[in-house]
Amino acid sequence: MVVAAAAVGAAAWCGHALALPLACAFPTLWAFAPSRSISAVVSAAYFLAASRGLPQGVVNFYGTDLGVGIALWSGAAAIFVLVHATLWQSRPGWERALWFALAAVLMSVPPFGIVGWAQPITAAGVLFPGWGWWGLGATGAILLTMTTGKWPVAAIAAASFWGWSAAHWIAPSQPSGWAGLDTRLGSALGRALDLDQSEALLQRVREACAAGARVVVLPESAAGLGTPTTSGFWMDGLRNTEMTVIAGTAIVDREGYDNAMVEIAAGRARQLYGERMPVPVSMWQPWLAWTGKGGGAKASFFGNPVVESVSRRIAPLICYEQLLVWPVLQSMLQSPDVLVAIGNDWWTAGTNVLAIQRASTQAWARLFALPLVLSFNT
Repeated sequence: MVVAAAAVGAAAWCGHALALPLACAFPTLWAFAPSRSISAVVSAAYFLAASRGLPQGVVNFYGTDLGVGIALWSGAAAIFVLVHATLWQSRPGWERALWFALAAVLMSVPPFGIVGWAQPITAAGVLFPGWGWWGLGATGAILLTMTTGKWPVAAIAAASFWGWSAAHWIAPSQPSGWAGLDTRLGSALGRALDLDQSEALLQRVREACAAGARVVVLPESAAGLGTPTTSGFWMDGLRNTEMTVIAGTAIVDREGYDNAMVEIAAGRARQLYGERMPVPVSMWQPWLAWTGKGGGAKASFFGNPVVESVSRRIAPLICYEQLLVWPVLQSMLQSPDVLVAIGNDWWTAGTNVLAIQRASTQAWARLFALPLVLSFNT
């Protein structure tokens, strides 16, 4: 069972959207573990396999040894295991299904949901594309049934919908007149006041404009620090155009900074969105405030789920939020017109983290039949 759980975690979260329904097997492995201790090991195997890119990502980000990455990886897994092992029930039946539902909810919202990666409910967008909340509910019903003696029926139903979806799968498209630009600037993006870098980005925006785009989305950190000088550069660069640029920036104050999206056009610039959940430890460091020190990224948790730009209601997701459940579902409650996902993923080199972000975001966009704009830096 442990080997099967690891295989399910690795295969479902390989970075291809169509593989996500494999995660529906996890509830069965968890439910039919012969003891609480085995259920804990099964949960650990699934989570560690699904998030296997984290240790290398930590090494890339901090420039440290693999031990630090393994420690953070293990810490995140411990929370997942704690929740699922505590709520495991030895008695079969629908009571066990309800306890699994509670575990899934706890791992989807703060505080446990802060590390709530690899949630099987993400498969809803592949199993039931375009079904919206009904598809979410149907997937939830399949997951709960997978914890009961009726699991073969649920598995057959899931496989049938999965096969139909795979045969007709279409990746989400961008809205007309929108363009998401990827960059390959590594860790240099947004870390220095680099005029050459900004001018090169502005030139790419102009090229996109010449190709017909009216709204261009740039990656997280692409606009650097949110200062009057930076805003002035972009506003001047867009003068005499009808272009709108949405880009990532960092807005600093005495207490820390907002990892944000800004909207810039000729003659105007404004903060559009503040990230609800920055990356824990590397960005979000609440203990700094507890000790009277500032400097970490702010987390608004449930703030600004939908923002408006160029007469569109946007569901914004910045990097880490694309791995979680509650940010996207909170945004969907507000009936957005388009999903915009950006990231500065240079630190994911040699891992499948970026591919998982893309796959998850595509699945959510397909579930709610939304156009999708992606923009990443690697």
